[in-house]
Amino acid sequence: MAVNLSKGQRVNLDKGMKMALVGLGWSTNRYDGGQDFDLDASVFMIGKNGKVRSDDDFIFYGNLESKDGSVKHMGDNLVGGSGGDDEVILIDFTKVPDDVDKIVITVTIYEAEERGQNFGQVSEAYVRVATVSGPDDMTGQDVLRFDLAEEFSIETALVFCEIYRYKGEWKFNAVGAGYQGGLRALCLTYGVNV
Repeated sequence: MAVNLSKGQRVNLDKGMKMALVGLGWSTNRYDGGQDFDLDASVFMIGKNGKVRSDDDFIFYGNLESKDGSVKHMGDNLVGGSGGDDEVILIDFTKVPDDVDKIVITVTIYEAEERGQNFGQVSEAYVRVATVSGPDDMTGQDVLRFDLAEEFSIETALVFCEIYRYKGEWKFNAVGAGYQGGLRALCLTYGVNV
């Protein structure tokens, strides 16, 4: 049975977990803006300095896999709201380089400003972590879930969670922090050249 977390909670991941599936889901509220929503999951592999080691450590719809094969984005869902995971990321902990301290998982709204969209129009957002037997296991066994209960109004980017090393073990941090400026703002924060 999965552990349900609240914002700010940190938990240890199972020491024996070799591979994790990170599933992200959401629904969009009905409104009269007339534009489709396209939410995008992204991953930043962060070094000791709090920044990506290179632009290759930014995994998103335009770069689906890290060079070392440790993080793989399973593809961009252009509509979302499927009732299950809308986007999925696989992490192979056995391949994560030693100089990566943190794996930051974010979701942004594509062309949010142009379309007049923000996370105030998104509901039922969650992230779940499941242990999987291998890269073909797209269900796994859930170990934790974090539902974003907070109401956002003007934010166009969210840091859902961080998976980070602490004393040689992987931990999960339920962040749930919103930002303005969309994906560009997150890229600048984490040192990606834009």
